[in-house]
Amino acid sequence: MAMMNIIEAINDALKMEMARDERVIVFGEDVGRAGGVFRATDGLQAAFGERRVVDTPLAESAIIGAAVGMAARGLRPVAEIQFLGFIYEAMDQLASQAARMRFRSAGTVTLPMVVRAPYGGGVRTPELHSDSLEGIFLHSPGLKVVMPSNPYDAKGLLLAAIRDPDPVLYFEPMKLYRYRKDEVPEGDYTVEIGKANVVVEGTDLTLITWGPTVPLSVGVAQKFAAEHGVSIEVIDLRTIVPLDVETILASVSKTGRALIVHEAVKGGGVGAEISALISEQALFSLEAPVLRVAGYDTPYPVGAVEDDWLPNATRIAGAIQEIMSYA
Repeated sequence: MAMMNIIEAINDALKMEMARDERVIVFGEDVGRAGGVFRATDGLQAAFGERRVVDTPLAESAIIGAAVGMAARGLRPVAEIQFLGFIYEAMDQLASQAARMRFRSAGTVTLPMVVRAPYGGGVRTPELHSDSLEGIFLHSPGLKVVMPSNPYDAKGLLLAAIRDPDPVLYFEPMKLYRYRKDEVPEGDYTVEIGKANVVVEGTDLTLITWGPTVPLSVGVAQKFAAEHGVSIEVIDLRTIVPLDVETILASVSKTGRALIVHEAVKGGGVGAEISALISEQALFSLEAPVLRVAGYDTPYPVGAVEDDWLPNATRIAGAIQEIMSYA
């Protein structure tokens, strides 16, 4: 075991898979000589050369278009979009090409490609750098969406994503890049895409979350348990496509209450989809309404007020108290 943060775990996964499989190509803006804005690709170009770690022009549509072509021809590209808010430039390539290729070809062509992108708030970035846009890709069947919250999952999920036969969007929470170091196996392992993790077990309420709000939610759950005797089960989804509906429903059926916490805007988001699934399949287990704590339905704000815009401990605690008020 080695102690790694998320950035180090991602770098380790890329290095390991590039050494194992010569079809893996890493490319994007500043990923080569500079090692990426956050140094996730640091040292890769020196180790594997300029033909396998490629600095691209500032052209997101070209980056994803190239990834589609490479994957269709047998390579396993790992493309980086420097910040998730820049991905709008590549939506045609993602939604019209990458997501549809298996369906369009009746299964004869698959696209084993990964798109990495940092996202999330709390780090005082300029406009279009902190947006959480995962909800958009729920409307593009054919794309898998992976959102790790800790170093162990970051490495295991990235290795699984690169080896997956279909396109995977791998979103990395900037705020957690160097948040903490955990034990991470130095060898080869994968974390199953589509399998949630029950981080904290509980009996009174199910808190469903992913990405940067996982450690925040765990902290609130532990505080409530200590101060109010409320036992809160915290589920880290890990991936939102495919969604681990089985784990969600099993937990809600046990606790009878559900709270969903995410950074993305509230309207039409992943939280709304989960709430609908719970209403459809676990309605008679519920003892209170399903609540959501999320970003507000506005563009991501300037850094001076983002702490009030993002989910925080006060807002989560208030939602827990409201849910628990239903006898």
